[in-house]
Amino acid sequence: MGPYQSAVIRIGFAGTWLFFLLREFPHRGELYGPDGPWSWALAERLTASNGAFTVLMWSDSRLCFEIVYAVAVLASVGLLLGWRTRAMSVLFMVGVLSLQNRSVFMGDGGDNVIHLMAVYLVLTRCAQVWSLDARRSRLRGSASAGAAGPVLWAAAGLVFAYGAVTGRFSAGWLSAFAAVWVVCGLWWLVDRYEEDGEGRAALDVLANLLHNAGMLVIMAEVCLIYATAGWYKIQGSRWQDGTALYYPLGLDYFTPWPGLSALLASSGTMVMLLSYGTVAVQVAFPFTVFNRRIKNVLLAVMMLEHAGIAVLLGLPFFSLAMIAADAVFLPTVFLVWLGARVAALRPARSAAAPAPAPAEPSPALPG
Repeated sequence: MGPYQSAVIRIGFAGTWLFFLLREFPHRGELYGPDGPWSWALAERLTASNGAFTVLMWSDSRLCFEIVYAVAVLASVGLLLGWRTRAMSVLFMVGVLSLQNRSVFMGDGGDNVIHLMAVYLVLTRCAQVWSLDARRSRLRGSASAGAAGPVLWAAAGLVFAYGAVTGRFSAGWLSAFAAVWVVCGLWWLVDRYEEDGEGRAALDVLANLLHNAGMLVIMAEVCLIYATAGWYKIQGSRWQDGTALYYPLGLDYFTPWPGLSALLASSGTMVMLLSYGTVAVQVAFPFTVFNRRIKNVLLAVMMLEHAGIAVLLGLPFFSLAMIAADAVFLPTVFLVWLGARVAALRPARSAAAPAPAPAEPSPALPG
């Protein structure tokens, strides 16, 4: 279910995290590295108490930090392009968890969403469309062609073995990474040597079950985010009297365009309408996901709202993360149309190149 929805959230979250890492590259040491106020010793005490996973607790050396940051950037690029997506999704998750759990007080709501979705994406088959894996499978008949897969698998195995032997993994993470490593190796073998056999069919069934479960969890997570945010706002007196938006518009930290913020804050009616409208949309959305027309209208409103937050309050990465999460509910018809329009912008392929076979239609998510 939802091959296009899973692809667009893969692209959305990988792109958001990649842009963030590149934007903060000059400040990476202060945010997550040895130059930050949250020292390695403090991070070690915290992770020891809450069991959070981060590779940056394996060593306090500068070299280890730079390697992890570089891997996080490369994994984001690989996941964005859909190259060796199974391996890249795991590396993407490792990069997100390692950096964010190293300095937990540096994040905001958008970082929390990326944190959760990085885990869920590992469960999904998010490269069925709009990916280099899908293109390679279409042209060569197997997504496992080439030596990159075994090399990545062997390298991951060495890192996993080191972490297991040195006791760097908790019992839960040890079991999770061991399962992922074994399943990825088994999938490659079956895909390479038994493409049309019963083994491949059985793995396809299990992968589809995990994918559908992962997509369901992602949809439920988005609904919980909006329901929680909306119901907490209802309990706040500033949201009840319709003045909540006025206060951040007066803070220097949230006013990249002071003139625009002042103009909006000067209109009491506009502030009230936007405050009440935000609460109404967030509370209503989880109850409208099974009504196609109403859901699509509220989805467009929420995406526009997040775009406004990005510009007006100077929170682009938070807004990109939320828009990427919202994309799981986009209609399949719209995504297919969007993909066709983007494909039409590419230069014409050489006449000698084989034309791709038309993809079989896939079941769509509700709406």
